[in-house]
Amino acid sequence: MIFENYHISDILKKNLAEQGLKRPTDIQFKAIPSILKGEDVMAIAQTGTGKTLAFAIPVIHMIIQAKTTRRQKGIYAIVMVPTRELAAQIHGVFSSLCKNTKVITLGVYGGVEQESQINKLQTGVDILIATPGRMFDLISQKAIDASNVRILVLDEADQMLDRGFIYDIQSIKRHLKQRHQTLFFSATINKEIKKLAFSQVKSSAIRIQISPNDPVSKNISHYVIDVEMDDKRFFLRSFIRDHKDSKIIVFVRTTIRADRVAKSLERAQISSLTIHGKKDQDHRLAVMNAFKSGAQNILIATDVSARGIDIPNVDYVINYDLPDQKEVYVHRVGRTGRGRSKGSAISFCSSGEINLLKEIENFITKPIEKIKISKSDYSFTVEVSDSHQDIHDMINANEDWIKNRGKKRSNRKIKPKSS
Repeated sequence: MIFENYHISDILKKNLAEQGLKRPTDIQFKAIPSILKGEDVMAIAQTGTGKTLAFAIPVIHMIIQAKTTRRQKGIYAIVMVPTRELAAQIHGVFSSLCKNTKVITLGVYGGVEQESQINKLQTGVDILIATPGRMFDLISQKAIDASNVRILVLDEADQMLDRGFIYDIQSIKRHLKQRHQTLFFSATINKEIKKLAFSQVKSSAIRIQISPNDPVSKNISHYVIDVEMDDKRFFLRSFIRDHKDSKIIVFVRTTIRADRVAKSLERAQISSLTIHGKKDQDHRLAVMNAFKSGAQNILIATDVSARGIDIPNVDYVINYDLPDQKEVYVHRVGRTGRGRSKGSAISFCSSGEINLLKEIENFITKPIEKIKISKSDYSFTVEVSDSHQDIHDMINANEDWIKNRGKKRSNRKIKPKSS
């Protein structure tokens, strides 16, 4: 089956062809016909398998049809996502597929001024891609009217539900006055979240699972290396130097860790970009664009970038820190090996992270292949990483500690002496 044979708009077919998209992936092949029939769909598929197109193609086609058969008023479809980056990315996908059609899309999310978003809403929008916070801000200001919405898409739905957005989902449903479809898409889902998910779709909903027993795509080769926490920076430097022309995402656990790893690389004359929740939205978008374009090949990220972000041609994912949540592992490694591309993921596991590794292996139902390093090779990697750089790291770490300690002291309230 090829897209050319689908009963969808010719303009949509042309836009797909211009992007080199000829054949549907498994999730697209199974989901698109059901969505076009107007059925609720609950779809679980591995990262990088094309879930966004699985709902974007039929949603856009149905709106094109609605515009040709009758006058379409107001927002027809809302796509709810958990993060700003994902909202911006999905808006880009919809925009490219809507080229030369009369379908108008808009992404609304926090971190940017509301005024421009409100102005665009006033001119008319067919598809709204939104994060819950900004969307409800605009609904409360009566800038968004959801009364004519016919399709509600919940993307990365497990994270939406897990983060407590279930109340936002229920609230938006109360604003939908028309009979509507609910499309539920995610890469991972546990039993507890599945119960919540079933409460949001019709009992007759089509349930699709692609490789439910193997959440990591077959296009991804993933490995683990035993590396002590204090030695991880040396192994990372060594790996980057051995793969100078590769595009690499390095995942860390916290924003502080992201900045420290970036500084460690900088002291070793290795440039990189960082992205995390404490960066403002313009900076985060600029960083993503620079990494996607190839202006910089090393990206250090927290899990704000693990979910759903489609970055082309990522060669390696490095789990510098293992994630606290086992499901996040699947989303992290899924940043490589997307579509029909191949990729590799390597996790650095310290002795203090062994329990996290066991949880991940239980979740993916198989052990992660271990790259064994001899004691002599381990010592060599640490030693050749330039001893003076090691000293600089220690000095800077101590200075950071002293600086933070000083801040904490200055923030303490000085109690007045009793008279």
